[in-house]
Amino acid sequence: MTEATKVRVATMWLSGCSGCHMSFLDQDERLIDLAQKIQLVYSPIADIKKFPENVDVTLVEGALANDHQVEDVKAARANSKILISLGDCAVTGNVTALRNAWPHSDKAIIEKAYLDKTLLNPQKPTDVPKLLVKARPLHEEVKVDFFIPGCPPSADLINYVLTELLAGRTPKMEGRSRYG
Repeated sequence: MTEATKVRVATMWLSGCSGCHMSFLDQDERLIDLAQKIQLVYSPIADIKKFPENVDVTLVEGALANDHQVEDVKAARANSKILISLGDCAVTGNVTALRNAWPHSDKAIIEKAYLDKTLLNPQKPTDVPKLLVKARPLHEEVKVDFFIPGCPPSADLINYVLTELLAGRTPKMEGRSRYG
């Protein structure tokens, strides 16, 4: 298969721990099989700055927590045929959304994270994207085509969804997915 005939796949990491990307990589030798069928066109594991056009499948890990991430996921949605929420943070907000219980303001959250709990040399960052009032799952901002829950989802489940989509089939998630 040539690069021109491979399925164009992207992954995106928003506010999360990268555990979903670790599970993606945990597909181990199955990644070799995938590499024969896909072209990875955007990912935190590749040094590509701008989300590309004409992406077939995009997997997005993490919740929406700041204005830059909203713009990023909108760009991914606009340029992707299929967009997948990958992991509980993307599907429900999960751990990232725990901050929703705190009084909300950029200042309060930044001070809590960088100043209040710091024992040595507290410093407040100066170049931080504007935080959203509440961290949110992806589907509250853009249309999501498939949801892969789990914290993190298993490599087997990620591989199942990808191989089904690559075969032109709709993945059947009943009984395959779990939360937390």
